Formats: sequence, C-alpha cells, structure tokens
Amino acid sequence: MRIGLLTEGGYPYATGEARLWCDRLVRGLPQHEFELYALSRSAEQEERGRVVLPEHVTRVWTAPLWAPADDGRTYSRRERRRFADSFKELVRGICAGEPEPGPFAAGLYGLAELAREQGGLYAALRSETAVRAVESGCRAPGARRSVQRAQVADLLDFVDELERLLRPLSLDWYEDLREVDVCHAAAGGIAALPGLLAKRFFGVPLLVTEYGVQLRAHYLEHAADPSSDGGAGGRGAGPRPAVRALLAAFHMRLASEIYAEADLLTPGNAHARRWQERCGATRDRLRTVYPGMEADRFATVGEDPGCGDPDTLVWVGRIEPAKDLVALLHAFAEVRRAAPGTRLRIFATAVVPGYLADCRSLAAQLFPDEAADAVTVGENPVTFEEIGGPEAPTPAHAYGSGRVVVLSSVIEGFPITLAEAMLCGRATVSTDVGAVCEVIGGTGLVVPPRNPRALADACLSLLRDPERALRLGAAARARALELFTVEQNVAAFREIYLQLLARGPARAEGGVPFEQPLEARVPGHWTSPTWAEPGADRAGDPAPAPAAAAPVPTAPLPAAAAAATTPAPGAASATAPGAAAAKTPGTTTTTATEATV
Repeated sequence: MRIGLLTEGGYPYATGEARLWCDRLVRGLPQHEFELYALSRSAEQEERGRVVLPEHVTRVWTAPLWAPADDGRTYSRRERRRFADSFKELVRGICAGEPEPGPFAAGLYGLAELAREQGGLYAALRSETAVRAVESGCRAPGARRSVQRAQVADLLDFVDELERLLRPLSLDWYEDLREVDVCHAAAGGIAALPGLLAKRFFGVPLLVTEYGVQLRAHYLEHAADPSSDGGAGGRGAGPRPAVRALLAAFHMRLASEIYAEADLLTPGNAHARRWQERCGATRDRLRTVYPGMEADRFATVGEDPGCGDPDTLVWVGRIEPAKDLVALLHAFAEVRRAAPGTRLRIFATAVVPGYLADCRSLAAQLFPDEAADAVTVGENPVTFEEIGGPEAPTPAHAYGSGRVVVLSSVIEGFPITLAEAMLCGRATVSTDVGAVCEVIGGTGLVVPPRNPRALADACLSLLRDPERALRLGAAARARALELFTVEQNVAAFREIYLQLLARGPARAEGGVPFEQPLEARVPGHWTSPTWAEPGADRAGDPAPAPAAAAPVPTAPLPAAAAAATTPAPGAASATAPGAAAAKTPGTTTTTATEATV
C-alpha cells in the first residue's frame, strides 16, 4: 500500500511537532510504502536537517512556508476575473457573522482549480484586487462586528498572512497524491490542504490525525497577544484585533471543511475529539487513537518502583507560562512547611528564558539557601536542571529521581510527560486540564488548576503514604502499557489503512467491490504462500522465469522530474532514494537535493 504522509513543521525534519510519532509510525509499518509531503516553517528547521529515513520511504517532497514564493507570473483578464470571483466567495465565508461553509468551500476549491490550471497564485493573492475584496467583505452587511472596523494596515496584514496559509494551493502535490492509496495528514489546518484537494479532484481517501487540535493551538497562540487592547501595535508587533478575528475565522472555516470532507478523523484523546465534534465532525467518522511511546525506554525505572528518593517531587516539561510553575512553587512552599525534608526537582526539556528567570527568582525568595551547620554550603530545596546532564541523562532518570511526579499546567492537550511518568511507574498529582483525567484514568490524584493549596495537599497525601503511592504507580504503569505504546498505535493505523483502502479509487470502473481481498495490494507476503517462488506476483500472476532477475525497485518519478533546473524561491523540492529529482509546481522549478534515506 502507498501512503502519502502530509506534515507541517515536523517529520521528516529533526525538530518540530509530530516528529516522533510519525517516525515511529513509518518504522512500524515497513510493509507499506510512504511518500512524505512536508511543509517547513523556518530556515533554521531545514538547516538542522532531516532524520534518517527507512528504505520504504520512497519519496520526499518539501516546500517552505517561510520563504517568499513570487513566481513572476502575470495573469490574463479572464484569469483575473476568475480569481476575483473565487476570492470574493472565500472572503464572504470568512467575514460572515453567521457560519457560511458554502461560500468558503466554493471559494477555496475555485482558487485551487485556478492554481491547478494556471500555476501559482502568489501575485494574485497579494494584489490590490485581493485587498479590495477583503475590504468589501469586512464592510458588507452581516459581517461580524470584530472585522467591520478593519483599517488599511489590518487588510494588508491579513492578505499577507492569507497568502502564506493558502500557499499549498499553488503546489501540485495533489497531482502526485492521486497515485497513493491513502492520504494521511499528520495535523489539521494547512497541512491537510493537499490531501483535501486530492480527495476533491481524484477521490483519494483522506485520514486526518490530530494530537493537538490546530484550531485550538491558533486560539491559544493569540489569546494573550500584547496588542489585544487595540493599541497601535504596528506591523510586525503581533496581529491587531481585526486581523486576529479574520485569521480565527479562516482557521475555523478551514477546520470545518476538513472535518466535513475527511473520510476518517483520529483524534489523540477525547479532549481533541470534543473540539472536532464542535467544529462539525460526525461521530461515525471519529476514532480515538492514542499516541504511542517507546515503553522500553522506561522499563528499567518502571520495573523498579522502589528506586528514587521518597521525599522528592519531580516536575518534567517545557518551562513556559502555560505550565504554571509559579503555582507549583507556592504549593511547594506549603509542602515544606508540613514536611521540611522534601525537595522539588524541576527538569526542563525546553525553556522560555524570561519565564525561567522569573521562576528562579521566585524560588530564591520563597526558599532561601539552607545549611545544616555553620561550615556547610547552603542548598536550595528547589533545583532547576536539564535533561541530558550528568544526573539525568535521559527522561527515565529524571522521573526515577523521585516517587511522585507533579503536573501543574493551566493549559494542556495530551500530557506526554504524564504518560511517560506512568510508564515509569510513578504516582502523579495533576491539574484537571486538557486530557489529564482521560490519561490517568483514576491512577493518580487530580486537583483544580491555579489552586496551590489543593496541589500541596495532594502531594502531601502521597508523601505521607508511600504504600499508596506505590499502588498508584503500579496501576499507572499497567494502564500506560495497555494504551500508550507504539505497538497499539501502529496496530490501530494498520487496520485503519486497510479500511480506507476499500474506499479509494483503486477499483476499475464497473468493478465488483471486494473482488480481491484488501491484502492483495499490500506489499509483502500477504497473498503469496511460503512455498511460492521468490518474485511471484501477489495478485495471482505467474512467477517470472528464473533467468529474468527482477531489478531492484526504485521510486517512480514523474516525467517533469527528469532534469534539474534553476531553483525558484518557495518552490517545492523532492528527493528519492538513489536518485536526484526535480519537481515543477505550476511554472516554478527547483533543483533537487540528495535524500537522507
């Protein structure tokens, strides 16, 4: 089976979201062929390179969202008229006070058809026609109040951002995706756009996986924007209120369209599932698939529940305001009053420098350095450490340094660190946010967020009852091994791929449904008996003669990829094992680079 995997800012790059689970999925299904279609978010991400890809990844297309994409195109009068009509429909769907999915979808697919026929839309999306269309949409009767007062600077900012968001329309990836059996988008939002078009134009089944809902992430990103007071933030100082409202409406309409058209949605937890249902997804096309983690990495600690200091609380994660370490430090102050010998070890996987400095300052104020006598160097009961250091070379060592793991977040999606702590057999104290209750399932203590006193009381209850902490840790590890391993994740997607294959356009016109079993098209030994000659066709054709040795298979490349030409900024590039390839999206061309496969 050929799978087209669509990503944004993650796999196959060495950094970014969804990198780990995508890599584990691809490596866990070696019987399938994967083609990667990646949107990169920054030059730094591309400079850090890609992960080493397995052999069954046959092709890699990449396209930057950060670079200018001016293709130098000019448009005829007829093309400009078509663009204006489609863009006005798109804007009408965005600006309307009441949800109008019809105009938005009509405008989106109209722009996609124009881009497919004529090439890129960079100049058109940044033209005066686009700006005037947005202005008319904001001033039209029935437009939402938040966009009616949009100024010229707001219109220019929105059009500039909209061009970047709609850049996947100018790529011809969906022309290659017509050959795959399933399009699998590793995130919602613009990452799923090529798959949405492949389904629209060619009927290719679309699978969308969201472990963090893109619409929710957009809302959180701009929730505490410094220009939210409507002041003159200026261009480059963050979106102004009208721009934020327009962008939020665009992401909402796009999410609704993706959820309505996808053949199957696989949220990573019930929290993400509820978001999708509120945006229009129907329950018959929803299936929860938990992310998979490598349990072997935590086996040593998890199988030794007695390791670690029983008087130490552990926190692991990214140090940022959403994790609310301020509340954790105040809660630990209450813990120290009741249990003076307790320590708190904070292990950072990443940091927001300003927030880290604030937390260090607060810890120094709440807990002055303590010394046992007049000649001993004082120590602070709160330590800030990094995973990878001598005392915690791996996350397992960090979790294993104590008996109780704390999560104090006020915003959380799927708490990966909580699931890792469970694999380590640790009792947990968490705030009731996101999918926390779903993950722990009664194997830990849960308190309200922003409540240091409740957090302190829960920690003290486990510190004072070590046997209870051990029982909860054992139950947590058993639950994590059942639900959150790579094996269960890969098994779920293996079944889903086979189900979606039956909905694809592989059957000839007039063919009989399920005339051949689904496994007949899966590479491997599914339909060949063990006694068959090597190279025998899996669909039932006779085996080739022994003298005619089959060549080593290589990834098929389109005719347009036969030669490399001068690169254009923003164009997509493709690489395949053992060969250099070039791809021409529309009229732009690019020079291929060697694949890391």
